[in-house]
Amino acid sequence: MYAMKYMNKQKCIERDEVRNVFRELQIMRGLDHPFLVNLWYSFQDEEDMFMVVDLLLGGDLRYHLQQNVHFTEGAVKLYICELALALEYLQRFHIIHRDIKPDNILLDEHAPEVFQVYVEGGPGYSYPVDWWSLGITAYELLRGWRPYEIHSATPIDEILNMFKVERVHYSSTWCKGMVALLKKLLTKDPESRLSSLGDVQSAPYLADMNWDAVFEKALTPGFVPSKGRLNCDPTFELEEMILESRPLHKKKKRLAKNRSKDGTKDSCPLNGHLQQCLETVRKEFIIFNREKLRRQQGQTSQLLDTEGRAGSQTQGKLQDGCNNNILGHACSRGCSS
Repeated sequence: MYAMKYMNKQKCIERDEVRNVFRELQIMRGLDHPFLVNLWYSFQDEEDMFMVVDLLLGGDLRYHLQQNVHFTEGAVKLYICELALALEYLQRFHIIHRDIKPDNILLDEHAPEVFQVYVEGGPGYSYPVDWWSLGITAYELLRGWRPYEIHSATPIDEILNMFKVERVHYSSTWCKGMVALLKKLLTKDPESRLSSLGDVQSAPYLADMNWDAVFEKALTPGFVPSKGRLNCDPTFELEEMILESRPLHKKKKRLAKNRSKDGTKDSCPLNGHLQQCLETVRKEFIIFNREKLRRQQGQTSQLLDTEGRAGSQTQGKLQDGCNNNILGHACSRGCSS
């Protein structure tokens, strides 16, 4: 099963969000990782753009925090490793997430250098902001609240001063290794902060982790959501359905009705600019099929393997008149290295 996200074309045009949707599609079709929500298909119809992605029925971490779930150090330790692998993968593609929070199955807190950007002359920020957020995520999962109390209305100057004068308080019940790791992730100076997979893997607290097993999802998580209940707030989902002006389950009748109106006097044609924009969206929309892509990649790989074997056999025949003892030895060494 998959999850499907759909976006109304006309609304996206009116809100000037088409470029963002296209950019999201462009990024997601190039990513494939076990700890990311991967894009599988994208398609469109007259009204909407559709994205089909991995379905995660366990709910997000924010929901479980609100349900007073107590995350053990072992569970958080595994989350840190999984998120570190995901961040390292994104970093390889020159992507800064910048919105890691429990709501996104990850955490919400900006690094100090992000707020410095709003101050005249402040430096920019890079990948270390995501590793700061990883530290904030782990802290909140363990303690139930964040180390800094920052709200959307908190002035920038107050936030910057908070980072200067306030110290992060770590629970005395946490093991020393976890505290040491969090301190390195929550270092305010981005130059001194742990900010790569290698940095995190070198932490003594994670020395016993089997990273291959983490990547393969072979380790048993410390917290497993209940399969017998809905791991989200049903009232929120119901509100979305009620407020949806063009619900998906009524699309077939709606499109049929619109098509029948097109040939009548009562039809109200869209204004020229909007119609032109809709046509541009239709032409430039990226259609994607990951299953088809994987099949093509598999066929290409098989073809290259076949050509490689054929080339090796031809090369062997050409070498028959040479010093086969020397060439054969050199080839075997080269192939095994």
